[in-house]
Amino acid sequence: MKRRHTLDTLLTDNSLEAVWFARPNAFSWLTGSDNVITVTDPVGVAAAGYDGDSMEIVTANNEADRIREELPETTVRSYEWHESTLAEAVAERSPTPAAADFDVSGFDSIDISPYRQPLTDDDIEQYRALGAETATVVEEVCRSLSTDTSERTVTARLKRAFEERGITVPVALVGGAERVQRHRHFTPTDAAVGAYAIVTLCTVRAGLCISITRTVAFDPPAWLSDRHHAAARVHATALAATRDVGLRGGTASEVFGAIQDAYAAVGYPDEWRLHHQGGAGGYATREWIATPDSDAPVTLPMGYAWNPTVQGAKCEDTVIVTDDGFETLTRTGEWPTTSTDAVGFDLSLPQHDVLVQ
Repeated sequence: MKRRHTLDTLLTDNSLEAVWFARPNAFSWLTGSDNVITVTDPVGVAAAGYDGDSMEIVTANNEADRIREELPETTVRSYEWHESTLAEAVAERSPTPAAADFDVSGFDSIDISPYRQPLTDDDIEQYRALGAETATVVEEVCRSLSTDTSERTVTARLKRAFEERGITVPVALVGGAERVQRHRHFTPTDAAVGAYAIVTLCTVRAGLCISITRTVAFDPPAWLSDRHHAAARVHATALAATRDVGLRGGTASEVFGAIQDAYAAVGYPDEWRLHHQGGAGGYATREWIATPDSDAPVTLPMGYAWNPTVQGAKCEDTVIVTDDGFETLTRTGEWPTTSTDAVGFDLSLPQHDVLVQ
């Protein structure tokens, strides 16, 4: 099992005999499969457990055959759906002491996020494929827009395209020229996009999450290019700082300090106060979000999705940061880019620019 060493470490670190995961991203991380039926439920319909020897899955009898079909080499144990709950069934079958990422009576609570960092080679291979596919779809849809396309129409086109590819879209933000100047989270409305649009998406497949933003303009305001390039410089700085801090085993607050300095250097010293700046990606839209006092360790190699904004402009991609450099997973080569200097680092990186149609 790919995760055995990580899970053995988790059991040892916490003096446990077993650990169980039923939250969707943790279940996918462990199994490569999906336990979601109702997308609004924080806990899925099956729990995957590991006891230091093997993995097994517990689920209700009405779900068991489907999961056996998807995971034929994994032991699946079922309970009668009307006689028990998932938590009760796990508690009945598990050795103890045990922990779970959902509420199980008598079990400790466990957060798997620190153990998912850094990413493995297999994670990165899957991540790379999802990033490329996400960027291709987003850019194709952006090129199909016009000034009178509504924000909701853009969202529908995106979700339909991803649904056909078996990719989930937990976050879809589409804002036209008027609304993106007022809101950092521009949830779509019936308004036409107008002079330009910003499209921000998070996509998920097999638990991995990609974040991406693209800006497409038809009659861009005179200030848009300057603000976008300012955000792009902050983005380049965040990446440069991530690598620097990761190489010396530092924390997210150090990266955040570099982000604050970059905002000041590009002439927008208070913009960081108006929206979170992103952080580590992977098996969550953000494994952690950086703050001025965050002590989350910066690990390499790891996916990072920084998302700096300057009123009406935003720069965001998912990037694998390694000891040796940067790989933008959400790059197709078909969207305009501009070489952008990081603030305070001897580094220039290509950043996605505004597409003017």
